[in-house]
Amino acid sequence: MARPIKETPVLEGKDATQFLSNMHNVQKSNKSEVEKIQKSYQLFKSIAKFEC
Repeated sequence: MARPIKETPVLEGKDATQFLSNMHNVQKSNKSEVEKIQKSYQLFKSIAKFEC
């Protein structure tokens, strides 16, 4: 039987301010980062074997 999921804690004070600031100032990835992520994805995709 699964364990119950705990409630998510509420952010307050400095943590809440920092979280909101980070949410409003999202930076896009540059091309080299995107290419690196795509290469890693293709590698893992080629390795993965799922039984269906």
